[in-house]
Amino acid sequence: MSASLYPLRLEPVLHPRVWGGTKLAGWLHKTLPGTQPCGEAWELHDTARVANGPLAGRSIGDLVQQYGTDLIGAGNDPAQGMPLLVKFLDAADWLSVQVHPDDAQALHLEGDPRGKTEAWIILAAEPGAKLVIGVQPGTDRATMTAAIQQGRLEDLLVYAPVQAGDVMFVRANTIHALGPGLLIYEIQQSSDVTYRLYDWNRPGLDGQPRPLHIDKGVAVSRLEAVPPIVHHPQDGVLVECPYFVTTQHTLDGTAPLTLPTDGRFQALTCIGGHLALTAGEVSIDLAHGQSALIPAALPRLTLTGAGRVLRSCQPSA
Repeated sequence: MSASLYPLRLEPVLHPRVWGGTKLAGWLHKTLPGTQPCGEAWELHDTARVANGPLAGRSIGDLVQQYGTDLIGAGNDPAQGMPLLVKFLDAADWLSVQVHPDDAQALHLEGDPRGKTEAWIILAAEPGAKLVIGVQPGTDRATMTAAIQQGRLEDLLVYAPVQAGDVMFVRANTIHALGPGLLIYEIQQSSDVTYRLYDWNRPGLDGQPRPLHIDKGVAVSRLEAVPPIVHHPQDGVLVECPYFVTTQHTLDGTAPLTLPTDGRFQALTCIGGHLALTAGEVSIDLAHGQSALIPAALPRLTLTGAGRVLRSCQPSA
């Protein structure tokens, strides 16, 4: 184990988006970068930076190259960077209707080693908030293409209402979109390969229409089924797939929680209260809206305090 590794509190990268709002500041206490609407906080990513200790200021991507599997665990290629991406999304308006390729399609179409399977955990939802979860049964690719070209894809979409505590697993090839009034935690493969199918006939932040990716997007879209939305009001595993597992833990301040890492890096995000996180010889505070990375080489972690945390990692081999 590299002696210099310790629990890393993360400084996220925030991204303006045409559909963004202000919940990242108001609900999660983020400092917004400017006056444009802010839609995304990339909590765990190669571009996120360490906020504490001797490695403060270093990017996660840089540390992956330096520490390799001591940081990200066996079975991952450090040359491909951090394998998972954790973000918060604040949707004040509709996100574009989009679809992501799977691993084989991303390699074939983009030369990218990863596709994008993801999951959404709804943290807050205004009344009437909903998602796009696919297209109407019986829609074929020609009909879908024509609707996109004519600016009327919304007529073919399947919408689903959601509330706080809902979870949607968005496997690659799923047509999807977040609707207004939602704040979510997203866990995904670390890939930004996105095919935008429809953008509600609106301009981007620069006043120009954002490009669509009709041919590739329609080709990789899964048309025959829509994913379920599952309500998870209790602690436990919220979502599990071959790429990631996300578990919710709630502490009431009476007893610590100790968890083994099993040689896997652990990404922890506090979504309520205030916790102390200890791994190895180092303890850090984790306040509401903050995230931390536990390197794979640290054998266990302990949480104390009163709060709620989402813990994401890769599944056991």
